[in-house]
Amino acid sequence: MSVGIAFQPSAASGIGRRHRQGGVNMIETARPATAGTESDDDDALIARFAAGDQSAARLLTERHLGRVLALATRMLRDTAEAEDVAQEAMMRAWRNAPKWEPGRAKFSTWLHKVALNLCYDRLRKRKSASLDEVAEPVDDRASAQDGMESEERLSVLKDAIQSLPERQRAAIQLRHFEERGNDETAEILGVSIEAVESLLSRGRRALRDRLAGQRALLLEE
Repeated sequence: MSVGIAFQPSAASGIGRRHRQGGVNMIETARPATAGTESDDDDALIARFAAGDQSAARLLTERHLGRVLALATRMLRDTAEAEDVAQEAMMRAWRNAPKWEPGRAKFSTWLHKVALNLCYDRLRKRKSASLDEVAEPVDDRASAQDGMESEERLSVLKDAIQSLPERQRAAIQLRHFEERGNDETAEILGVSIEAVESLLSRGRRALRDRLAGQRALLLEE
């Protein structure tokens, strides 16, 4: 059984109350507030949160936490670490809320950049570990025989992406999994659009080379 996470700062401590459930660190959120509207843009919500409106934090979390967690999970391939990264990224957003300058940057882009840098930090700490030692995401669902080949194909692709250099991997994740444009990918990575195009080209070429011997496995019968 996979367990999702939720995260919202509390007025007293700045973060939600952590507890464990099913062996996973969780964040206990406050009850959803009724104030506010989903139509508010991110800058307005950040300003509301900085002024003490907790419902604004809930709306920002609902909008962005899922995608940040998905990016961290694909980069790290470790559920617990990805949850920690996603939570730390949101905590940094809350800490920076009073200093946020509307219009200077897109909040989702800034948040993804923070999460990506946190992933880089964790990956660098693992640099002495082999690919075989990198933990797989926890999945307690019973594996069905008819799904084994599909899982194997997915594992081969994930391993190939995981073996790419960090920036190539991040570019592939943001462009093809997050479906972000080259301009936003460039902003998140802190490089030019031309550099993103080069990273994508080299990453795709490397993937083709790594998967060349797996054609029979990757193609459906």
